[in-house]
Amino acid sequence: MKMNTDRFNLTVDEYLAETNVLFYLNDAVTQLLEHKEEYTQFGVVRYFAEYFTSVKNGNHVLFREFSYIKSTPHNRVSFIHIIWKCFRQIGKNGDLLAMSEYSSLLQLLCPDFPIEVVQNAARIVLMDDAMDCLMSFSDFIYSFQIQFYYEEFVESVSVIYQDLLSGKNPNTVIVPTSTSVEQLSSTVNEEPDAQEGVDSSVFCECIEGLCERFKHKYPSIAAMKEILESSQRVSFYGCLMALAKHEGVNQDIGALPNKSDLLIDPEMDQELERLIAQVAISPTSNSSSSVAGQKEMSKKASPRKSLHQRKRIEMESDGSTEETDSSEN
Repeated sequence: MKMNTDRFNLTVDEYLAETNVLFYLNDAVTQLLEHKEEYTQFGVVRYFAEYFTSVKNGNHVLFREFSYIKSTPHNRVSFIHIIWKCFRQIGKNGDLLAMSEYSSLLQLLCPDFPIEVVQNAARIVLMDDAMDCLMSFSDFIYSFQIQFYYEEFVESVSVIYQDLLSGKNPNTVIVPTSTSVEQLSSTVNEEPDAQEGVDSSVFCECIEGLCERFKHKYPSIAAMKEILESSQRVSFYGCLMALAKHEGVNQDIGALPNKSDLLIDPEMDQELERLIAQVAISPTSNSSSSVAGQKEMSKKASPRKSLHQRKRIEMESDGSTEETDSSEN
């Protein structure tokens, strides 16, 4: 889990709030009480140690409910990273998938993951047009990252954009004497077309005002200015696509590698090569064990399974693209 470099200057309450320690402690106790018979078999101390190790490693979100996955920034980062680990091979194979197919993949990792979040990510890729078009894994995952990690920010920016587009004065313009108000008035009178977008400088002023009082995560102001200052007018989805492609924003989130390294994972590739080699040496025995493994996986896919079971699933999920890889041979 990421830690603030100035954490030693924080008060106790500030530190607990930033790291969400109390949230995870509450969840750990809740899980322990709900599955007391399973966990007490190997000791409460060991249970807590494994729970927080799983949180630190980012494996704790596998097969958990959506409300848990989106509860903290660390959970969101962990889920995005797991999507990349599990489905990277789709991009490596050059496959293009529809929005509904990406939704089905995400629901393998989170059974109640809402399709609306996937639809919103697809709108960024497809610029809110032709939603039945196919998307590359690279385009989808970086857009999904912006939509999912910055969900509250994206929703607020959408409101600002619609207000500007319809001629309303967004509440985020908080300095009445600033030049932005004059710019806003002229923009309102122009009644811009949705395809043309809104005035970039006014949009930027409004977003800066939003960020000054925003309590959720948002992209850096520097990145937003860089994007919005590159053209005189900007559309909502054009702005989000630029954020999805911005390497600095991607690094700030810390869930995905840079785009040039998106399909590279030497450790995973070595593991897949080892598994493929096993199948080549003993196809009969491994075939039967694979079927057994699939049955075991289906039984363990519930978000309420024990930590021990989830750990075994996590190891299996690292090879979740085994079928895709072996089909190439």
